[in-house]
Amino acid sequence: MQKVYSRIESIAGNVITVTAAGVRYDDLALVSAAHGDSLAQVIRLKGDKVSLQVFNGARGISTGDEVRFLGHSMKVSFSDNLLGRIFDGSGRPRDNGPSIEENLIEIGGASVNPAKRVIPRNMIRTGIPMIDVFNTLVESQKLPIFSVSGEPYNQLLARIALQAEVDLIILAGIGLKYDDYLFFKESLEEGGALSRTIFFVHTASDPIVEALLVPDISLAVAEQFALQGKRVLVLMTDMTNFADAMKEIAITMEQVPSNRGYPGDLYSQLASRYEKAVDFEGAGSITILGVTTMPGDDVTHPIPDNTGYITEGQYYLKNGRIEPFGSLSRLKQMVNKDTRQDHRSIMDAMITLYASFKESLEKKSMGFRMTEWDEKLLRFGDQFESKMMDLSVNIPLEQALDLGWEILADCFEPNETGLRTDLTKDFWPKEKVSN
Repeated sequence: MQKVYSRIESIAGNVITVTAAGVRYDDLALVSAAHGDSLAQVIRLKGDKVSLQVFNGARGISTGDEVRFLGHSMKVSFSDNLLGRIFDGSGRPRDNGPSIEENLIEIGGASVNPAKRVIPRNMIRTGIPMIDVFNTLVESQKLPIFSVSGEPYNQLLARIALQAEVDLIILAGIGLKYDDYLFFKESLEEGGALSRTIFFVHTASDPIVEALLVPDISLAVAEQFALQGKRVLVLMTDMTNFADAMKEIAITMEQVPSNRGYPGDLYSQLASRYEKAVDFEGAGSITILGVTTMPGDDVTHPIPDNTGYITEGQYYLKNGRIEPFGSLSRLKQMVNKDTRQDHRSIMDAMITLYASFKESLEKKSMGFRMTEWDEKLLRFGDQFESKMMDLSVNIPLEQALDLGWEILADCFEPNETGLRTDLTKDFWPKEKVSN
């Protein structure tokens, strides 16, 4: 039975407070004002005082308006009809398509029981050498993309959405600029991937409370598809906007701030979302990639700092490239042993030589004399950055490994690479073999 209250005790920003009983945290309510109805969500319970965040804002709401509690938390429809559709942070259609109301599921549930998880064991191919070769993305992994504002992280996500070898993509946009929203939409339409994609998009002009709902809605839908045997990849951008929305609401609620003004439960709030990544025994999986923009390129900022304790590595996007030294996939060893026999060796050799290239580059910039070995390293580094690190490179894993051998053979002799003799005999380009 729905409970109706006709007196609002206080209005602070977009938060209203009523005196009510029998209400649960996260429950939804309908606020009826002169300008129309708006959903609201319970965000604090203190005795019989119930605080609600109004989705459409509190402007125009008076203390005599009616609040009707719906008796349940946010729900979202789940069916194959979601595919190819675009919704807002409340699950309402944004693409002018019909509303979907059947088979409603609650969002924000608990993470999967660890006993029901299986050890990650499958690679997700993306066609991006800096991921596939050097920091392989593994099914059911949770990884952030650390970036500064201005880097092409949304372009990177769009490429992954187009090329990742998964069954289903769910794009969770949080605080997106409208141009970025249109970019994702047009990119996936032109690439023919929209039919396997579901969008949940909160733009910068939408109610702030919807920013908190987008990850939960996206992951609730992903979990249902995974239980049906689908390999689901959830792309979230930008989790910094999610944390900033938490911060703004916490300030409105006069909560005691923690590090740099963020609420004290920032870690657990982020963890409860990332921990939804899972590989179900006998069913599908959820893999999560979430962009985290770092204010001032500060990796010690509370958002990336807390994220790093939750996830299994990170991709570090800088200067338009995925940096090999800042990036790490802690689960890559679970799968790169089974791809091709030279995968691990070529990965180790090229990164070792690239580190030496950086040292030679520093020597050159300081005016030191360059040796023959330094010149080889400089040549290698230039080719590695243009042919492997450039995000425009789009080749399968096997072709990327062959390209790695070609770059090494063009710059070094086999005995200079540190690679095993049996591997150089099998994979060294024949036309490059020294007489």
